Amino acid sequence: MNTSVNGHTAPGFERVAEAFAATFTRHDDMGAALSVRVAGETVLDLWGGTADARGRTPWTEDTVSVVFSCTKGLTSILAARLVEEGRLGYETPVAVYWPEFAAAGKETVTVRDLLAHRSGLSAPRDALTVEDAIDRDGMTGLLAAQEPLWPVGEGHAYHALTHGWLIGEVIRRVTGRTAGRYFEELITTPLRADAWIGLPPAVRHRVAHMRAGGTLTAFVAQQAAARPSGETDWSERALTLGNAFPAELVDETGGGFNDPRVQAAELPGAGGIASARALASIWSSTVVATDGVRLLHPDTVADAVRPQTEGPPVFGGQPPFPRWGMGFQLPSLAREFLGPASFGHDGAGGQVAFADSIHQVGFAYLTNVMEAGTDTRATCVIDELRRTLRLLS
Repeated sequence: MNTSVNGHTAPGFERVAEAFAATFTRHDDMGAALSVRVAGETVLDLWGGTADARGRTPWTEDTVSVVFSCTKGLTSILAARLVEEGRLGYETPVAVYWPEFAAAGKETVTVRDLLAHRSGLSAPRDALTVEDAIDRDGMTGLLAAQEPLWPVGEGHAYHALTHGWLIGEVIRRVTGRTAGRYFEELITTPLRADAWIGLPPAVRHRVAHMRAGGTLTAFVAQQAAARPSGETDWSERALTLGNAFPAELVDETGGGFNDPRVQAAELPGAGGIASARALASIWSSTVVATDGVRLLHPDTVADAVRPQTEGPPVFGGQPPFPRWGMGFQLPSLAREFLGPASFGHDGAGGQVAFADSIHQVGFAYLTNVMEAGTDTRATCVIDELRRTLRLLS
């Protein structure tokens, strides 16, 4: 299948554009977008394929997409900016900002613990519904009252969804605005970026329809078959909340993160919706002035990307394992990015967005066909970008 790729490629970046075009080769009816800024300037802004295979709706310049855990990178930018302004402290106990959080032995949990997946609240103890998940006050109240799943300070586990409610509530307590509204005020309005944590109804028609690809479907089935009967799989619960979301996070009938109710809700851990162009601009603005906006001072970035969490999590898993700083995903064998100066966050199914302070890069790759861990679409594009930057330097 030959998919037409549209958009802009700056001279010298043709090989990266070819790598992006090659991502469509093995995926029928896939849509995707790529945007890259270098030193604040757009060098690649590409899109192609199908935004909704049900009606063969094409992916256009205006298409936006669910970015899943790339949202964690965005909320981490918000937290870092508050630290830079002296309004938030990484080492400060969460309960200083959110007194109710001190319940059930959590009085020593710090903001750093929340951001670095160490708070012990990676999943709810009781199975929840989608109605629970879109109730922000209900979710923050539940997590504030919950006893940690492991002793505080004795390990980490990926807070796939709860991460967003936790740090989002800290942001709300500090600023008086929800994470979605603060994101709009600090980032998307100044940058004129098409990105939201809580989708406005007027934008709904532009959102790509997500679907699970073959490797993701097979992986979920394999995990289910290996799960001991009658035991709670806390890693699975972290993704699904029990009964709120399918293990693939989406389904063909409009459930999961295809659900308009979920897209409209503010889920700061996984519910962001954006264009690749917007994400590349946002990440670019963390390391270099971009469209007149510089979000973070270099010292703020250096502090926020110090490694906090790595290695095997408390509930097990197979290497390679990710690494995190203050909410930012750092380069690892699980996600290499461009190099040691990169930081950002990937998202379920193949989404990747990050910055690189040495190369002054803002990068975003989005796709609506979700694949599992063996997926190399974004990795191949990043590898070609690394080679190109090396040749142009």
